[in-house]
Amino acid sequence: MGDTASLTTATDGATRRQAIVAVVGAFGGLILSSGSVRAGAEDGISHRADSIHQEPVFTASPKRIYAALTNAKEFTRVIRLSGALQAMHLPDRPAEISGEAGGAFALFGGYITGRHVELVPNVRVVQAWRAGSWSPGVYSIARFELVEHGTGSKIVFDHTGFPKGEAESLASGWKAHYWEPLAKVLA
Repeated sequence: MGDTASLTTATDGATRRQAIVAVVGAFGGLILSSGSVRAGAEDGISHRADSIHQEPVFTASPKRIYAALTNAKEFTRVIRLSGALQAMHLPDRPAEISGEAGGAFALFGGYITGRHVELVPNVRVVQAWRAGSWSPGVYSIARFELVEHGTGSKIVFDHTGFPKGEAESLASGWKAHYWEPLAKVLA
């Protein structure tokens, strides 16, 4: 009973729950530091992943930006202004964009494809997004959060889950082939 009493009325004023949490935490620390439980590459857990975070600002409303990102005719203008079709020798086909969550899209002559994971009008677009040069079945997540910013708006953009080594190329591609021509379309 002496052990229980010391847990219940510790001299430092700790409650029984705090004392139990402290004992369990110390015990867990001993187990983890013993080397018998380790998480790492052999467990299939990666602690290193590339991601892209950008916040381009535009002189347009979130509604106007949403329309440009989700309307095939509008986004075809973005593609043509980007110069990507000529630079990459891609076919000059209009963008194909479904207006429904779960619907497909094909951009830049079909080089960029995917599906809309979530569409919240004038607020958010989340896509399973892939480049044609990636291995079959490999998709990343592109998230466009539309936020009012002063007299215009910004896109809080996050891109994750893409193949290792692609971050620099993708980051510059978003700027050159999405944000810069989108600013021209929205002007």
